[in-house]
Amino acid sequence: MAKVSASESLTPKVMDSGEGGENAEEPREGVQLKKELSLVNGVAIIVGVIVGSGIFVSPSLALKFAGSKGMALIIWVLSGFLSMIGALCYAELGTMIPKSGGDYAYIGEAFGPLPAFLYLWVALLILVPTGNAITALTFAQNILKPLSPACEPPSDAVTLIAAAITCFLTAINCYNVKWVTRVQDSFTAAKILALLVTFFASIWYLFSGNTQNLESMMQGTTTNPGDIAIAFYTGLFSYSGWNYLNFVTEELKDPYKNLPKAICISMPVVTLVYALTNVAFFAVLTNDEIMSSEAVAVTFSEKILGLVSWIMPLFVALCTFGSLNGAIYASSRLFFVGARNGHLPLAISLIDIRRLTPVPSLIFMCLVTLVLLMFNNVESLMVYVTAVEAIFIFCSVSGLLWMRYSRPKLQRPIRVNLVLPIVFLIICIFLVVCSCFTHFLEVGIGVAIIALGVPVYWVFIMWQSKPTWLLTACNSFNLFCSKMFLCLPEDSKEL
Repeated sequence: MAKVSASESLTPKVMDSGEGGENAEEPREGVQLKKELSLVNGVAIIVGVIVGSGIFVSPSLALKFAGSKGMALIIWVLSGFLSMIGALCYAELGTMIPKSGGDYAYIGEAFGPLPAFLYLWVALLILVPTGNAITALTFAQNILKPLSPACEPPSDAVTLIAAAITCFLTAINCYNVKWVTRVQDSFTAAKILALLVTFFASIWYLFSGNTQNLESMMQGTTTNPGDIAIAFYTGLFSYSGWNYLNFVTEELKDPYKNLPKAICISMPVVTLVYALTNVAFFAVLTNDEIMSSEAVAVTFSEKILGLVSWIMPLFVALCTFGSLNGAIYASSRLFFVGARNGHLPLAISLIDIRRLTPVPSLIFMCLVTLVLLMFNNVESLMVYVTAVEAIFIFCSVSGLLWMRYSRPKLQRPIRVNLVLPIVFLIICIFLVVCSCFTHFLEVGIGVAIIALGVPVYWVFIMWQSKPTWLLTACNSFNLFCSKMFLCLPEDSKEL
């Protein structure tokens, strides 16, 4: 899923050109974070960021497009390897460009404000709300599946539950940040418990002599490049978050030495966890049972856990509930960066003066998510969001290569071998191009929305001599939002 780190919102300036001084950092306050994180702490944080609800969303789709359990398992492992390469490339970018904003900062530094705006544009309309919609639908499917074990839950009921939980968590985020953190702390352990139950239950099942589902694991393997690309999309969705790993740098002891080590340790750990979880599903369920289920963990528990099968959908629901809550909390902060650089309406960066929460941003993200929930198709949404994300990750890593040529004197505390970004870019091109053959509509819509951002950029940002009526309309909209939600700009001294 497309994840957004809360760290992205900590500092406003990301689009200042670095030409005036190499590796120019953002202005920092006198008090800075203490470097207390050891290598082990860094590994634990990285694993915690990545391992989430995706592992309960993707297995059925990965198997569907891979064609066989063996090929699906290979794709899960290769997705982890590809994510590790990407994380190492981003470690170089993050330490070379010490600015907030992630991809927004990297693309802006390498290619200028228009590509950076397009990233912010699709983050606002595609990446963040689509990821939230997928998580909300997964929550709803796992809640409703035990109520109708013989058939799939009604699509309208799934959509309604997903919309209700999205609105509920948005309201919590609007009301009180302390409530948000309490909710997050309460549900963090759910994903660990769900994975442990899955693993140990499958071990018991295998030692009981039930090994038939692991025979002929390569039978039915697909050779269609389009299907293989979509299978990779579903795997990579579960590894979402690796492109924010460099945000632990400031608090990591000896970061330029320990960050690459933490990545090289944590990514194989996550890959192993995902591979073992898939083996557990494959050992207990047949191909047909996995591919026909929209809630694999629930189907797994019904077959193996008997009277206590209710525990698995509970754990998965808690896991997705916590993931959605964290995503809503973090994503609303992302858009402060763009709003304070003039790339988004001022209304996006307004703060409720009573509760000090970003109410307009939260409500906007909620509305976009609700629109996406109307499609109620996890497969299409996953292809839609992963294809667009792959395009912009391609741009960020391309920026790494471009700045090796255009700005060779930039300080690079972490410097990866050129083979890694080149291999990464080739695979990104393969995935995006091949996915067009099987899911042209989803990829086409994503590309069209990216292209639509170009005229929006020229009209609202580059066009200096705007007519009075347009300026008045924009100012009236911002004023309306500030009055309606009792908000002030995020950097207002009155706060």
